[in-house]
Amino acid sequence: MLIVAGSSALAQDAQKKAAFQLVTLDPGHFHAALVQKSMYPEVSPVVRVYAPAGPDVKLHLDRIQSYNKRPENPTRWDEKVYTGNDYFEKMLTEKAGNVVVIAGNNQKKTEYIKKAVDAGFNVLADKPMVIDARNFDQLKDAFASAAKKNVLLYDIMTERFEITTMLQREFSRLPAVFGTLEKGTPDNPAVTKESVHHFYKYVSGSVLQRPAWFMDVAQQGEGIVDVTTHLVDLVQWECFPNQVIDYKKDIRLNTARRWTTDMTRSQFQTITNQSGFPDYLKKDVVNDTLLKVYSNGEINYQLRGVHAKVSVTWAYKAPEGAGDTHYSIMRGTKANLVIRQGAEQQYKPTLYIEPLAENPAYESSLTAAVRTLQQNYPGIEVKKLKTGWEVIVPEKYKEGHEAHFGRVTENYLTYLKAGKLPDWEVPNMIAKYYTTTQALEMAKSERAK
Repeated sequence: MLIVAGSSALAQDAQKKAAFQLVTLDPGHFHAALVQKSMYPEVSPVVRVYAPAGPDVKLHLDRIQSYNKRPENPTRWDEKVYTGNDYFEKMLTEKAGNVVVIAGNNQKKTEYIKKAVDAGFNVLADKPMVIDARNFDQLKDAFASAAKKNVLLYDIMTERFEITTMLQREFSRLPAVFGTLEKGTPDNPAVTKESVHHFYKYVSGSVLQRPAWFMDVAQQGEGIVDVTTHLVDLVQWECFPNQVIDYKKDIRLNTARRWTTDMTRSQFQTITNQSGFPDYLKKDVVNDTLLKVYSNGEINYQLRGVHAKVSVTWAYKAPEGAGDTHYSIMRGTKANLVIRQGAEQQYKPTLYIEPLAENPAYESSLTAAVRTLQQNYPGIEVKKLKTGWEVIVPEKYKEGHEAHFGRVTENYLTYLKAGKLPDWEVPNMIAKYYTTTQALEMAKSERAK
C-alpha cells in the first residue's frame, strides 16, 4: 500500500462539498492523467487510485505531479494510492468515490467496466471499451446494468472536440452549402476517414514512455478496434447527428483488413525503456529482433446505406515537424467537405469546402452560411482558393488533443448532474463497438482464407 500527498484540511473540506469524487483504476495509459490536466469545480481534489504496483502507476502519478507543479495554472490534485494485489476488489468494497476513470490495459477493461457498474459506480472509460467480439455481449450487459443502477457509462471521444471536425459537421448540416450526403460506393465511399499515428511521440512536453504491453494486441487491442473507434464514432456523429443507430439494422460490413507495423529491438527500447521483448510479445517477434504489431486496420462498411471507409495506420515516428495526422472527406450533392493535415497544411488540420459546380449563387449561399455559423463560432471566415474555399479558424479554437480530455470530462459531468445521457449516446456506443469488433473478426477470417 502506498499513500501519496497527504490530505490537507483544505482538500478534505473541498472533498465534502464536491458532488463527484474520482477513482482512478489501473492507469496504464497516459489518457488517465489527461482527464486531470484541469480542475473541475464540482469534482473533489482528492482522488483515489487503485492499481498494481509498478511503472504504470508511477508514470501516472508523475504526470499528475507535473500538473500540480506547473508554473501556469497548476492543479491541486491530492492522490491517495492503494497498490495491493487486491486493488480491484479493494476499489469495489471501499467505494471511496462515485466516478471511476478507466484508461489502461484493455485486456480486462470490459470486465472492469461491467463489475464497476454492477457495484454502482459511474464509469468514464477511455476507448476502446471492448477489443474483441467475444466480449461484446459483456459490454452490452454493462450498459443494461448501468440503466438499472441509474449510473452513467461513457467513453472518451475527444475527436468530437477538434474544431475542424466540428465545423465539418456543421457545414454538412447546411443544405445550401453541402446539399445532401451522397450514398457512395465501396470504391468511392461517401465518407472516408484516415488517421496516422506514431508510437514515438511527445506528451505534456516530454517523450512518451509507453508500457511494453501497449505493443501486445492481446492487451491493447489491434488497431482496427483501437484508434478506429474514434473514426467510426465520427462517421455516426457527423452523418446522423443526434440520431439513434440500431446496430442490428443499420450496419453492414463490406470488407475489413489488418496489417502490421514492424519495430526493431532498439526502437522498442527507446519508447519502453526495456532492453528486451517480454515473453508475452515473443509470439509476434521474428528472429528475436523484429516485433510485428497488428496496429493497422481498415473497415469498408455501410451505415444506413451510406458507404463509409475508416482506416488507421501506425508508424514508429513522425517525420521532423510532423505529428499524428487526420484526413476526412464527406461528399455531398453540392460540395465536398475535406479535412487535410499534410505538409501543405504544416501538419495542422485544415477544412476545405470544394463545390461540385461553382457559381455566384453558391458563393452567396456560402457567405450567408458562414454568417450564420459565426453566431456560434465568432471569428471563423472562408478564404477563396482555386478549388473552392479554405475555412479560416481563429487560434482560440485550436486547443489541441490534450485539452480535449477536459472538454469530454466537462460534458460527462453535465450529464451526471442531469442524471442521464442523450438518448442516442448508448445505442450509438453499442453500434460503434459492434462495427469495430465485427470488423476484426472479418479481417482475421479474410486473412485465414
